[in-house]
Amino acid sequence: MPASSNFQNAIREAQSSALVGPNVVNKALPYVGGGMVLTALGVLGGLSMQPMPALGQAGSPLFFPLFIVAFIGEIVLFFMASSAANNANNAKALPLLSAFSLLTGFTLSGIVGLAYQVAGMGSIATAVIATGLTFVIASVVGKNMSDSVGQALSGVVGLGLVGLLIAMVVQIIGGLFAPEMFQQGTFELMIAGFGTVLFVGMAFVDFYTMPRTYRDDQYLAGALGMYLTYINLFMFLLRLIIALQGGGRRD
Repeated sequence: MPASSNFQNAIREAQSSALVGPNVVNKALPYVGGGMVLTALGVLGGLSMQPMPALGQAGSPLFFPLFIVAFIGEIVLFFMASSAANNANNAKALPLLSAFSLLTGFTLSGIVGLAYQVAGMGSIATAVIATGLTFVIASVVGKNMSDSVGQALSGVVGLGLVGLLIAMVVQIIGGLFAPEMFQQGTFELMIAGFGTVLFVGMAFVDFYTMPRTYRDDQYLAGALGMYLTYINLFMFLLRLIIALQGGGRRD
């Protein structure tokens, strides 16, 4: 998922206490919620096509090719929507973001389905509740952070994001040669745990950086950045739960 572009821009640009868009957070939040609803619909669509032995569901042979198409389309739509939203072309950005959210849900259904098979429905509920609680706490604390704390946390999160991306590249390359070492066990647990902590921090940073980065008419750009934060937090929470359960291995 193309998750880093908006984050890095926001962290880099939020260098002073001057508010560029004092109302941008309030204007963005309904669209963040709408994106989450569309993502949930995409997840349900993907799950309906996956094999689920516990539910007696054989799945569809079309799921994997559709997953590949959705993944490519998700990347293309991200850059198109991000460009339109940053230019405050909201009439163009909104349908692109809607389609992006649906495709994100479809691709996310893979890890949701794995979590269900490994740890049950409770794992998904736990990730949803934890993500929601993070949003509630971050919305209160993040808005009221001092500039010294906000800028320091932004810097730490920015460095952490770079480290996470490097670790994930190492995991992908290492997984080609030693999947047991890099895609399961301790390494996966470390990445999942670090990613969870990082995006919790990012949730707080979002509420501090958004009004210092985006004008009020760029609310969809702010909504996209915040949406990606919580989608990635949810995904890393699921990865953490799966890793704690042994990565789905059946010894």
